[in-house]
Amino acid sequence: MNAVIYARFSSSSQREASIEEQIKVCREYALKKDYNVVDVYRDSAISGKTDNRPALKKLLADSTKQKFNIVVVYSIDRFGRDLMQALLNEKSLNENGVTLLSATENFTNDPSGRFFRNIMMSYAQFYSDELSAKIRRGMDYNADRCMYNGGGIPLGYRIDSEKRFEIDTDTAPAVQMIFQMYADGSTVSEITDFLNSLGFKSSKGAAFNKNSLHTILSNRRYLGYYIHKGTETKGGIPQIISDELFEQVAKKLKFNKKAPARAKATVEYLLTTKLFCGYCKDMMVGYSGKGRHGTVYRYYICKQTLKKPKTCKKKMASKDTIEDLVISECRRLLSDENIDRIVKEVVAIGNAEKDTSNLKCLQNLLANNERKHENALNAILESDTESIRKSLGERVLALENEHKELEKQIAIEERLFSNLSESSVRFFLNSLKKGDINDIKYRKMLIGIFVNKIYLYDDRITITYNSGDEPVTIEDELFSKIEGQEKPNEGLYMMDSAPP
Repeated sequence: MNAVIYARFSSSSQREASIEEQIKVCREYALKKDYNVVDVYRDSAISGKTDNRPALKKLLADSTKQKFNIVVVYSIDRFGRDLMQALLNEKSLNENGVTLLSATENFTNDPSGRFFRNIMMSYAQFYSDELSAKIRRGMDYNADRCMYNGGGIPLGYRIDSEKRFEIDTDTAPAVQMIFQMYADGSTVSEITDFLNSLGFKSSKGAAFNKNSLHTILSNRRYLGYYIHKGTETKGGIPQIISDELFEQVAKKLKFNKKAPARAKATVEYLLTTKLFCGYCKDMMVGYSGKGRHGTVYRYYICKQTLKKPKTCKKKMASKDTIEDLVISECRRLLSDENIDRIVKEVVAIGNAEKDTSNLKCLQNLLANNERKHENALNAILESDTESIRKSLGERVLALENEHKELEKQIAIEERLFSNLSESSVRFFLNSLKKGDINDIKYRKMLIGIFVNKIYLYDDRITITYNSGDEPVTIEDELFSKIEGQEKPNEGLYMMDSAPP
């Protein structure tokens, strides 16, 4: 079978394994499985929490061309750290007849394997969120002391050895000139042309343009404010522009500024791709409409009812009520008894079929190295010949360098076989159990982990789970509310999510 490899790391300073290491492990896995690797897709220094990855986009597009059947990743978090994105991308692959496999994790294609994979994807997202929280705490610590927190440095400033802002005497005059020219009546175009003709560069080292100039003219840091998360600390950094000049420029900017277009709020339909009509089995999609009093109502509606003439009798159903009902059922699965069962199954699957022969070999080499190192040191102490001591000293240095390299290789190998411990899985599931039911990320994670498919009728709903638990059918209970309280005006329907 033809296979491709997808490899990714987040940044040069925070990567779990280099691209080369990932590809090497994936090729070994493909060789072991007798897959023919026809291509490699690489995304470098791009977060797994975004879908805006060039190589991933190309891989998904190429999956429609039937050139490969398998996608191999080093570990499932390389495919993505956002659970819902990763599941939707994998669904696209599956629809094109392509299977996603991990070279270092054992995912079978049965309910237990799929459930274990979803747990791993969710844990990757959980780990990423925790890491982000730690980074934010570090940034808050720096902000309390008005220290540099990373990112772009405004033109006119530089960072000293103690991570504090100071005036850059080479570029600060250009900032002062920009403010004075604008206050004196020069247009943005005139100022950018003038600066570029003199060879001045923006803080990013590029030529000036309208956007970079507006950023400078509205930047309150030039008044001496240290800004973090919208909080301004007066005197936190040196002031470059006087209060009077900045206020004069601000008034001109306000006068010249046109009202921006208001962005349309997006609404997420959490059950898209998982909710199906119980009668015709087609997918249900997001729909909204305005009621008689202008209130916006949101529904799920069967795609077949959008056709003319209608080919399905299914009534549209209230978005919020169905989603609340499904979230409630998912939380019910997180009982203490179920958590115990899930922990044992996940850890057991993670420990299955591990080939640790290379790791054991490296550990034996390390032990042998340490024995030789100790013997060489003892020989130096016992020798009374200078030439022998010098030769043994060189041997000791070589053994120490070899020791460092072996430790590095062992760390890489151990990373391939690292498993979730029972305590870490239990901590994750207990955190999931206590999550905020109104938090959108939490709701998406619950649905992504547990829900396989949902079949909705007018009088009942059936939920099937990834965990292998028996499907749950709820009859009558909430369906007076599910169908909504007010019909929207005819002709004002709006599809909020296009059918896949």
